[in-house]
Amino acid sequence: MLIALHGGEDGVRIVFVEKAAHVRSHAGQVAFPGGRDEKIDANPLATALREAHEETGIEPASVVPLGILPVGDTRVDFDVTPVVGWWTGDESLAAGDIGEIAAVHDLDVDDLLDPANRLAWQLPNGHTGPGFVVGDLFIWGFTAGLLDSLFELAQWTVPWDETRCVPVPSRFHRR
Repeated sequence: MLIALHGGEDGVRIVFVEKAAHVRSHAGQVAFPGGRDEKIDANPLATALREAHEETGIEPASVVPLGILPVGDTRVDFDVTPVVGWWTGDESLAAGDIGEIAAVHDLDVDDLLDPANRLAWQLPNGHTGPGFVVGDLFIWGFTAGLLDSLFELAQWTVPWDETRCVPVPSRFHRR
């Protein structure tokens, strides 16, 4: 979870990647930069920095680690160790592996917190959770849950209509 101060004092932003539509897992979904650990990674922080660089072009030296959160269950096939960092760099963001990443987005926290952009999502099996819609980006699932938790922890949450529930777009139903 990369947080950055861009565009002046009020420009707090969070970096996301949009998975390519054809990847086997989580096709088209919006997520935080990250991925599986590799033998060269000493720890979850090393994995997060390497993956962020590969996926977005962010230089590891431009990230100040803020903390490692408890392991979370994604409800599919793996656990995730969320790493939070403060991105201090000014490098341009771009999808590093276009076979895996369709786009990189840095979204303004004020837009994410705007009650008009908050909703609950629901899968056909009835499972629900917090979500965000910014422009044409639909952020749901584990990513939205982490984001919602981050906002609660930081005491940034603005009241929103938690009864506003929409189905998860069908393009995300496949694994």
